[in-house]
Amino acid sequence: MHPELYFIYDSHCPWSYVATPLVNAIRESFPEMEIHIWHCAHYDGRDCAGFSQIKEAEKQGLQKFGQEHIRYADSPKNAIVAANFMAWLQEKQTDKALPVLNALQKEHFVEGNPFGCKNDFAHIISEFKLSPPKKIFKDTLSNEALYQQSDVQELQEFMQTTAFPALLLTNGDSAILLEHAGYLKSPQNLVKEVRKLIE
Repeated sequence: MHPELYFIYDSHCPWSYVATPLVNAIRESFPEMEIHIWHCAHYDGRDCAGFSQIKEAEKQGLQKFGQEHIRYADSPKNAIVAANFMAWLQEKQTDKALPVLNALQKEHFVEGNPFGCKNDFAHIISEFKLSPPKKIFKDTLSNEALYQQSDVQELQEFMQTTAFPALLLTNGDSAILLEHAGYLKSPQNLVKEVRKLIE
């Protein structure tokens, strides 16, 4: 049985953005590992991480934040349409989920794309040759996203935390919640740790 990685994130969360390079490094080093990329749909238009969290995430991680995002840092964020889009993608074209997440995060956190309607996804849909159904571009969670929320909640109960981003490594009968925060500036050190855990 191959090890698996579960990444619980929110596309509009700056900490998820700075944690994604860790998932990229694991994917690159362990191409046979199955990676589940689950959007927790935390940001629903009522709040945001805010400017101070963005600056702290930028300081602790490797990712850069663009001025177009920073100038609206304290405005409420709504990740519902992105959650629908990513849940559909995770179900239908799993192999594209991580590259699309990287592109989506770059457009959001560097270029300021809010990803609130279908037009906001046009560039990504074209670049990755995707054909998402119209029903996912609504401002309520789709069936696929709701199923994924159920999976997320089940995993959070198992991990005994609702904190995100979260990286859970499973290998046979064992499951380890990776302490990713200490590796944000050194993804390869996390890769070494994962290698030790699965050998």
